[in-house]
Amino acid sequence: EATFSFKWLKWEWQTIASDEPPPEGCSAFVSIHGQQSCSTKDIKKLLKAAHLLDVCRSKPYLYKNDHTYPGVNKSDLPVVILYAEIGTKKFSSFHKVLTEKAEEGKLVYVLRHFLADPKPAKMLLSGYGVELAVKSTEYKAVDDTKVKGQLSGTNAGEDDNDEVQGFLFRTLKKSHPELQEQLTELRKHLLESTNDMAPLKVWEMQDLSFQAAARIMSVPKFDSLKVMKDLSQNFPSRARSLTRVAVTLEMRKEIEENQKYLSESLGVHPGDGELFVNGLHIDLDTHNPFSILEILRGEAKILEGLHNLEIKGEHQGKFLSLPVNTVDDSYTLDIRHPAIMWMNDIENDHIYQNWPSSLQELLRATFPGVIRQIRRNFFNLVLFLDPLQEESVELLKLAELFYKHKIPLRIGLVFVVNPRDDIDGFSDAGVGFYRLLNYIADEYDVPQAVMSMISLYSKMDVGGTLSAGTISAYLKRKYPKANPENILGAESEYDYKRKDGALFYKKSGLDALPLALFNGIPLNPDEMDPEELETIILQRIMDSTTAFQRAVFVGQLTEGLDVVDYLMEQPNVVPRMNPLILSTDRKYLDFTGRPGEWSTLCCLYQRASPGVRLGVIDNPSGKPSEDNTVLYRAVWASLLTQKNKAAAEFVQKLLKEEKSPTLEFVIPLQGMDVDAFEKKFNTLEVDFIRSQQLFCQDVLKLIPGQRAVISNGRIIGLLEEQEEFTEEDFHLLQKITLRGSAEKVKAQVKQMGMKAKHASDLLMKVDALLAAAPKREVRRDVHFIKDTHSVLHLSQRENEVFYDVVVIVDPLTREAQKISQLLIVLSQVANVKLQVFMNCKAKLSELPLKSFYRYVLDPDVTFLANETVSPGPVARFMDLPESPLLTLNMITPESWMVQAVSSPYDLDNIHLQEVNGVVTAEFELEHLLLEGHCFDLSTGQPPRGLQFTLGMSRDPLMYDTIVMANLGYFQLKANPGAWILRLRKGRSEEIYQILTHDGTDSPADAGDVIVVLNSFHSKIIKVRVQKKAEKIGEDLLSETTEGKGIWDSLVRWVIDDGQKKKEDDLNIFSVASGHLYERFLRIMMVSVLRHTKTPVKFWFLKNYLSPSFKETISHMAEKYSFQYELVQYKWPRWLHQQTEKQRIIWGYKILFLDVLFPLAVDKIIFVDADQIVRADLKELRDLDLEGAPYGYTPFCDSRREMEGYRFWKSGYWASHLGHRKYHISALYVVDLKKFRKIAAGDRLRGQYQALSQDPNSLSNLDQDLPNNMIHQVAIKSLPQEWLWCETWCDDSSKQTAKTIDLCNNPKTKEPKLTAAARIVPEWVEYDSEIKELLRKVQKQEEMAAQRQRPSSSSAKGKE
Repeated sequence: EATFSFKWLKWEWQTIASDEPPPEGCSAFVSIHGQQSCSTKDIKKLLKAAHLLDVCRSKPYLYKNDHTYPGVNKSDLPVVILYAEIGTKKFSSFHKVLTEKAEEGKLVYVLRHFLADPKPAKMLLSGYGVELAVKSTEYKAVDDTKVKGQLSGTNAGEDDNDEVQGFLFRTLKKSHPELQEQLTELRKHLLESTNDMAPLKVWEMQDLSFQAAARIMSVPKFDSLKVMKDLSQNFPSRARSLTRVAVTLEMRKEIEENQKYLSESLGVHPGDGELFVNGLHIDLDTHNPFSILEILRGEAKILEGLHNLEIKGEHQGKFLSLPVNTVDDSYTLDIRHPAIMWMNDIENDHIYQNWPSSLQELLRATFPGVIRQIRRNFFNLVLFLDPLQEESVELLKLAELFYKHKIPLRIGLVFVVNPRDDIDGFSDAGVGFYRLLNYIADEYDVPQAVMSMISLYSKMDVGGTLSAGTISAYLKRKYPKANPENILGAESEYDYKRKDGALFYKKSGLDALPLALFNGIPLNPDEMDPEELETIILQRIMDSTTAFQRAVFVGQLTEGLDVVDYLMEQPNVVPRMNPLILSTDRKYLDFTGRPGEWSTLCCLYQRASPGVRLGVIDNPSGKPSEDNTVLYRAVWASLLTQKNKAAAEFVQKLLKEEKSPTLEFVIPLQGMDVDAFEKKFNTLEVDFIRSQQLFCQDVLKLIPGQRAVISNGRIIGLLEEQEEFTEEDFHLLQKITLRGSAEKVKAQVKQMGMKAKHASDLLMKVDALLAAAPKREVRRDVHFIKDTHSVLHLSQRENEVFYDVVVIVDPLTREAQKISQLLIVLSQVANVKLQVFMNCKAKLSELPLKSFYRYVLDPDVTFLANETVSPGPVARFMDLPESPLLTLNMITPESWMVQAVSSPYDLDNIHLQEVNGVVTAEFELEHLLLEGHCFDLSTGQPPRGLQFTLGMSRDPLMYDTIVMANLGYFQLKANPGAWILRLRKGRSEEIYQILTHDGTDSPADAGDVIVVLNSFHSKIIKVRVQKKAEKIGEDLLSETTEGKGIWDSLVRWVIDDGQKKKEDDLNIFSVASGHLYERFLRIMMVSVLRHTKTPVKFWFLKNYLSPSFKETISHMAEKYSFQYELVQYKWPRWLHQQTEKQRIIWGYKILFLDVLFPLAVDKIIFVDADQIVRADLKELRDLDLEGAPYGYTPFCDSRREMEGYRFWKSGYWASHLGHRKYHISALYVVDLKKFRKIAAGDRLRGQYQALSQDPNSLSNLDQDLPNNMIHQVAIKSLPQEWLWCETWCDDSSKQTAKTIDLCNNPKTKEPKLTAAARIVPEWVEYDSEIKELLRKVQKQEEMAAQRQRPSSSSAKGKE
């Protein structure tokens, strides 16, 4: 059995608290703007100090998942953070004081869970897989050293509940206690006969998948999932029994029909595994139980909401599947406006008449970067300009440049000038400019007018502004025959549309002038620099061409359509830009509470324009009384009693009154129902207004007097005191609301046939519910043509919220191994309607599964018989066959970094025949991974060589990493808590700055990038950086730039004068897995040390080292005086995954050399574990690699009898290598400086990604990849004496060998241990020396353990 332990995530707040830090001896404390206290008495004093410090400036950072007490919504309140354990007396006394003050609006109260004295006990986790893969025994790789301390069979956890071939052994043993021993023997015999691991014939394998499906479908449906779990997870020992199962023709036909339909409708092929929850596709390769749980929680909110709104059955499914599109990334302003003065028209101007006009021209091939000249208005630039602004002239020059060079860009101008009637062109320069422009445009054309205006600007003094006198003088000089009075004067004929520009600009809601729209999309203010704008517009043209090509190709844009109309009728086009309405950060009310909670709101509405109800909620700024609520009550009385038109007129009249009306001034208008109005007005209580004020305060979180607008539950606001919400804003809000989901919800509600008022209420509530839900993928309608023989059905409980789960799975795949347990747990913890389709693969030619598997996932906390909590979930493998050699693999979520911490056994080579008792292993979740992608905003490319550090405010450099060129990827080890990501001090920080970041827990423009790890689910962030203005020309990896590059920015490890630098160390890298190779590794280390006087530092890949090696390495380091470091890197999720452990290890040898080691390490030598060194490796380190990033030894050619095994001398390798040699990967030296500089790691990963998709390529991954890349990443061939191997080299060359490698011999297949003792005489000596050291270490540990054990105790220590 394998167990897995880790401290629970309470540590998230523990680490945040330790960063405060907590005052000594406090079980609970408050932190108020950086000041801590253990006493409630100090709160008042600390609050006062916080006010003096300026509350807004000194506010602490709050995290998204902070528990904030619901209080008053004010931004200027001090924040009090309580760190305490809920349920303690100290918590209770703090909580009482803080809740009172929060409700009074004096502070914001935040609670963070904190334990003053946390227990060291670890918690067993679930949510991962454990695999025991059957291992090839072609080459014997098992250590012959005996393991001490075998566990007795008492911990075996023998489960007699398991029925074996029809015998129920627990029942039999109870009935016949005298036959215990014989029954145990019988059970063992039956198990051994069941677990027949004899190889199957090819013809026996062909139908295994169908036979497994037949077995699953033949049992009672409530046992089906258990049978699928057993068959898939124990397949190697169940395979033979499956060969005897008959498959009916009906089942085979039904599966084939369903597979044909699924292939056409969903693109699902035989053997594929897919999971759908309520139609949402959940990718089993990327999702884990924690991410699936998040999806289920999100779905539960919608499902329960619909259920509470009495929407059930088929209607629930229809509402769920509505395509709700609430938020667009970017919005477009409609540019079909008469206020725009167009300089040109590509479609109609004669200068473009020779251009082709067909849309098909878009699909014609051109050279990259060429802008197609087509006679259509595909690209439209609108400039909003104030003629008096200095920037306007440069933008007009740019417009002229585009026009003169015949760029296919329609250019429009909107001049925003003074709209007042009482001014003319002689008194206002802007008005004069506009009238003169119109005059020249009328006399000639708009392009000529623009050129004249540019000429006019040239007459201005440098740094001056345009004046009315300059315009008048220019007019007289350039157009002497024109009458200035007629053009610039009060009665000008050229003043038309002057107000239109200012009005269009105002109504559009755009930002400050000048600004530009490209096809209606506003450019950012920082893009408006005229020097940059030309490049930006040309890039936009190139980018949008792709979208047009797609539209033409799929038939959305056809020859008969006007291109501008097509653009302006897209769903993201709006009549006005208002960030409040268009913001992507949206808040919604929850209408799905108990019936009646919203009855007060339901009567507020009056019918407004078609499809809109308008309602009012009062939020007076003061305390409501009889005198100050006259206006509110009058408005309410009219809304509740009068027809729409009469009520609207009356309300408008009341609101126009300058003074607040008193009772005697509330005079009904003609046409109103006076009796009804007066009756309602006189009976309305002040408490009615007070209840609305309370509603605003408690539900909408408004303070008295604050204003907001609510549209179908979405809260837009808070509106500032002077902020207007205009008629245009209401029209925009209506459009956005309807387009998001309201129209679709309305159509669905109509089908339910409800009364109008109830239908309107339901529409509002459902719209709020669906729009508030996170944006998800499109839901699929997954069903099957027939479902009698091939689909397992499990029904849901009636009249309850349920999840509709559809699974498509081949029962003999890795997906089935995982999903069977997941479905069992899901059906226990949730109400599930389940359909499982047996997606069997036909005509198998090899065993589909070659491993035993357990998916550790518990539905709930379990208790033992004595009512204590059980230790937790473990992976338990029972009744395994004893003959095969097994290797253990942990299959964990992507963000977990795990290591084995306890096991005396060789987990790489488990042979149960040689074990007495139970093999146990304990793994630990050591780190959670923070992953990210980083790009340079200026180039759009990853900044190669950029370094990040991760830490906390008190310890800013705890982990560091380097950015890969592949996808700008980086990863950092972390643990639960709040972390700060920074650029590393030195070259990275000198050249770059962080501009924006996504997926983090701090605002996108915040200086410090704060990331909170509070989930077992992956955390992936995006960081965008930019070079500082003064460092634009510098390169991080350059050695010639000022400062001598990144390498010299690192701290030099210098000791005293006369002593050698750390750079003189010999850095040796190696990997090993399994006790045998760790034994070889120790011998290799001693052989290295015996032949050098240079200080040595060993680097080991931590991922696969056994606990026993990690425990003893420190003793070796002490005896032999060397340094060592364990390095770790998680295989990135985007890089093609290997499944076999040996191939994963090979991958680590070559794919991550640039990121595994600190940047201060210049050279590293890789030495295989099974090598013996006979020379000083300093020679190899100092060898000139002649510009190559690494040096390898070629394979020997001297042993003639092995000629037939030299695969590199024929076929692909012979033609690929040409005159070059094929190199062996057992020993190589890497110049990491050069390696990183030429991005060798990124190139190797790129080639690996391309080749590894084919399972037949890269059969020797660590060797084939560098040899395949020899033309792109040069290899320096090392002298042959650097690696001698008996398999390939003749005996005479052994004399000069500097290293001896124990290569496998494909001819003799001699075991490694035998070969080592025979080939290398000193190997036995080294081996004995190390064994003696390990014996001494073990003896010391046993003696230390005995001294710690109380002498009176005779109990055995817990293993």
